[in-house]
Amino acid sequence: MNQCKICQSSVRSLVDEKKSLTYYRCLECGFIYLDDDLIVSQEREKKQYDQHHNGFENQGYVTMFETFIERAIVPYLKDIKTALDFGSGPGPVLYKLLENRGVETEIYDLYFSPKKVYEGKSYDLITSTEVFEHLQNPLEIFSLLVEHLNPNGYMVLMTKFPPKDDQEFLDWWYRRDPTHISFFTPKSFEVVAEEVGVTVVKTLDENIVVFQKC
Repeated sequence: MNQCKICQSSVRSLVDEKKSLTYYRCLECGFIYLDDDLIVSQEREKKQYDQHHNGFENQGYVTMFETFIERAIVPYLKDIKTALDFGSGPGPVLYKLLENRGVETEIYDLYFSPKKVYEGKSYDLITSTEVFEHLQNPLEIFSLLVEHLNPNGYMVLMTKFPPKDDQEFLDWWYRRDPTHISFFTPKSFEVVAEEVGVTVVKTLDENIVVFQKC
């Protein structure tokens, strides 16, 4: 029997009959995830990523990160000297922008920068943007990142919150990416935070959460 991957509560099914996809929405924290048996292969996932044009040549992408830094990181910048961008992608724009602000930054990406540079280290800041929607076992990764966060350090995640209405979720453009398999609500992030020893500092818009290690 399926249960929520975040809080282990009961779930109900959401079925996309056209694409034969089944999701589960938690009745308690609202977390939504794709049935594990329907998750695409890493080969297909990598091909999907290769279609993205996420470098400095994409001004919209750069502007998104500049805004992200201003709103979610600059308020805490005086306490941040080192950072890890987890899931940096093929064009590590955020890495460069953080470096330009004097933050010593390292990157990790499963496909594009697979060396686990974070091993044996900890950071004042860990960013993970447009990553958590791709994770089959997000609680495991969240715990890993917290292990590499300095005391009082910050973790900032970017991932879009799903619509509360079932049909709106099934019609939602963000869900149509076949590599998007996990969808968090603010409440589900609060549950995760309590589980791994961080606090939610703030939630911005419908897609950014700032955590601080206790």
